[in-house]
Amino acid sequence: MILGLTLLYVGAVLFVNGIWLLGKIGDKEVSVINIMVGVLSFIIAVYLIFREPDNSAAISTGAFTLLFAFTYLWVGANQFLKADGAGLGWFCFFVSITAAFVGASSIADIGINFELWNTFSWFAWSALWFSFFCLLALAKKIQHSVAIYTLFCAVFTGWIPGVLILLGIINA
Repeated sequence: MILGLTLLYVGAVLFVNGIWLLGKIGDKEVSVINIMVGVLSFIIAVYLIFREPDNSAAISTGAFTLLFAFTYLWVGANQFLKADGAGLGWFCFFVSITAAFVGASSIADIGINFELWNTFSWFAWSALWFSFFCLLALAKKIQHSVAIYTLFCAVFTGWIPGVLILLGIINA
């Protein structure tokens, strides 16, 4: 159920960030959900890590969750600091490469339901964070495309699976 909770709010923050990238929401307003989801994800990650300190699966899940939590916190902070986002872009590159490795390692676990979605999501997030790197660190003129892809990821890697898990329709 914690995964469902996390994914629901990841879907929400990605959705709002996609709308923001389309220029429909102001910088300071988008910071609210980024900070809230960053803090929520941080709390969940720390809980996972310290709940069972000898459980390597829980620690790795917490560690990977912290990468995303930190991204959302950084996006929120950048709005108040009026930072250009280049540093965040380079961090996104790091997250992208890490997510690609996690996606590749999850291929061995592919089944017919959640595992397939999990592998797809890791590769989708890797591509998304790589697009943030290209947009922010390399200053590529791809904001509209990144916005659309962010909305896609919001719906298919966050919101829908989060709701399905919380409703007990799928088990994760």
